[in-house]
Amino acid sequence: MRRLTCLILILASFVLLPSLGDVQAQISRGLFGSMEIRSTNMTKFGKWTEMWRRYNLPRNPPSEVKRTAQDRCRGLGRIQCSREAWDDFIAANTDTQKRILLDKVNAYMNKAAYIVDPVNWGIPDYWATPDEFFLKDGDCEDYAISKYITLKRLGFDPDSMRLVILQDENLNVAHAVLAVTLGDDTFILDNQIDAVLPDSQILHYRPVYSINESAWWLHRVRKFSG
Repeated sequence: MRRLTCLILILASFVLLPSLGDVQAQISRGLFGSMEIRSTNMTKFGKWTEMWRRYNLPRNPPSEVKRTAQDRCRGLGRIQCSREAWDDFIAANTDTQKRILLDKVNAYMNKAAYIVDPVNWGIPDYWATPDEFFLKDGDCEDYAISKYITLKRLGFDPDSMRLVILQDENLNVAHAVLAVTLGDDTFILDNQIDAVLPDSQILHYRPVYSINESAWWLHRVRKFSG
C-alpha cells in the first residue's frame, strides 16, 4: 500500500468560521458524520482557483517534432500520450453506470506514482492540473483533483463532488480525497486504496474542509478517540 506523508498545508491556520457577511451559512450534518458550515466566499483558496485558471488555459497543439515510437511518450511528450489515453478512457466509459465509474476512475488515476510536492515542485504545497499530474505524478490532492475533473468530463454534476482536506487519524498526517454523492450515499475516492467506500464506513478520517467549484464547507467533528 502506498504510504502517505502528504505535506499539504491544510489551510487550517486560516480556515475560520465564515463571517455573517459572506455566509449564506447553512449548518448541516455532513461528511464523515461532521457538522458542516457552507460558504460561497472562495477568496482564501488561491491554490484551488489558480489550478482552475491553469486548467482552462488554451492547450498547445501537439508538437510536430518527429519521435520514434519508443520515445514519443517521454519528456513533455508524456503529456500528449496521457491526454490521448485519458480521452480514450472517457470515450470508452461514457455509458458506464455511475457507481461503476467511481471504481474505474479511482483505479485509473491511482496508477500514478505518489510524489510529495517538495520533491516534485520544490515548494511545500502545489495543486496540479491533470496535465501536470500526467507529466510529473503527484500527491494526495493531485489524485483527487484529476478524479474530480475526470468525473466532470463524464457528466457528473460538480455540485455532487468535493475535494476533502482531512486528517488521517491512523497515520497522524494530513490527507486529501474526493467525495462524490450518489443518491443517499457519499463515496470516497482515495489514492491509498482502489476500493471506493461510503464515507460512513471510514472511521479514521477527520474532515477539516471541503471544496468544489461553487462553495466550500468547514467541518466540525469530535476528535477521533480510537
